[in-house]
Amino acid sequence: MKEQSKKKNSKPIIRASMAFIVLMAVVSMFSDMVHEGANSIIGAFESFLGAPALVISIVGGAGTLIGCSLRFVTGYFADKTKHYWTFTIIGYAIDLVSVPLLACVPNGGWGLAVTFILMERVGKAIKKPAKDSIVSFAATQNGVGKSFAFGELLDQIGAFIGPMILTLTYMIRSDLPQYEKYTLGFLVLLIPCVICLIVLLLAFFKFRHPDRFEKDPSDGNARSFLKNSAFILFLFASAMLAIGFLDSFSLINSHLYLLGLVPGDYLPLLYSYAMFIDALSAVVFGLLYDKKGFLSIAIATFMTAGYSFFIFLIPKLWSIFVGLTMWGIGMGAEESVMKSGITTLSMKNERASAFGFYELVYGLFSFAGSGLIGWLYGVSMLSLCIVSSAFIIFSAILYLISDINNRKHANPKTISKSESSIAIGDSPKSRSDQNITTGLAKKKRKPFGIKFPFHKARYCLNPFTYLTI
Repeated sequence: MKEQSKKKNSKPIIRASMAFIVLMAVVSMFSDMVHEGANSIIGAFESFLGAPALVISIVGGAGTLIGCSLRFVTGYFADKTKHYWTFTIIGYAIDLVSVPLLACVPNGGWGLAVTFILMERVGKAIKKPAKDSIVSFAATQNGVGKSFAFGELLDQIGAFIGPMILTLTYMIRSDLPQYEKYTLGFLVLLIPCVICLIVLLLAFFKFRHPDRFEKDPSDGNARSFLKNSAFILFLFASAMLAIGFLDSFSLINSHLYLLGLVPGDYLPLLYSYAMFIDALSAVVFGLLYDKKGFLSIAIATFMTAGYSFFIFLIPKLWSIFVGLTMWGIGMGAEESVMKSGITTLSMKNERASAFGFYELVYGLFSFAGSGLIGWLYGVSMLSLCIVSSAFIIFSAILYLISDINNRKHANPKTISKSESSIAIGDSPKSRSDQNITTGLAKKKRKPFGIKFPFHKARYCLNPFTYLTI
């Protein structure tokens, strides 16, 4: 009877946290329609405006560097001030508006295009640590791996639809000159931009305090992420991955444009395919993370290692698809299980700082890697592929070592589901305490893994849910 009562009392906060995760996933979906739709043509757009390959690669890396450096700062202040929503909303506004502004770039003005591209990265830097943190607070109520996997699934649905919108636009207006096609494409992306901001504000008004979904660990063994050897090893592995893995599509997009295997108007379809693989990868490895922990990251990294050989070395269409499949797997793992790993290895009161610090280190090494790959692109394609694969394989080995280290020293976090007031700001009746174990703790599992949160779909997709919580 007691156990049944506890389960009944925990349902409202679990439902509220799931509703919040769904809303933020919808925000990410429309956001990705905008900037991933733009990413599918930005490399080709820069080439069309006259930017050389080295500049395109360095801009991609510099954008990551600037953005990730700022993420460390914004993450720190988000933790200190607890104004997670302020950073999230301002960041989204700058990030989204930067894309339609690319329609204002004159023909030949690649310098102005670079400015707007970097502006988009600044917006991402402001929003990312705070946004990832508030989602992670709710994720602890539903399973970290599957919650981030669900968010990444909707995220990549948006990333798939965005380039498709541009392709459809170009097919309808095939009579336009190439420059005017680019301009029209950026303007069309203003529509999902507006929808995204509306859903974001709805999430804000309904869930003012998402940090209340998670309580700090009650045990005294919790360590700061900077003193956690598993986190440091995880960070070093990610740094090696950042050098060898191109997380920006710009250079790949430019290479495919110059290769000429696919007409320029259909290049967004290749990016859509990569994002489709990204979404599947996020779901598979997100669920695997809840079952196997960091081992899932190592497996995904190994599967990504040879992508550069197929994209840059073999000028065949089948090879491009194989390479993009491997690249998509890497992107899906980066966006879901990496976040799950940081959530597992950090405490609630410094979660945004942990995300920001991770992004800073990843950005620094990604910048160095982008410059190295961009330089090798003009020197030797074979050298580019060997260097890229070597760093990725090395990072996969480090993730395996990190998994072994974490299993030896990990103490599962204990989080209480009873709250004096939950994230939506109400004051519910007192509930019985129920402790749940998160992280890498072993649980009773059903065959083939953990039940995915779609079992709450009827509740979460009911429009009246968000008016009555």
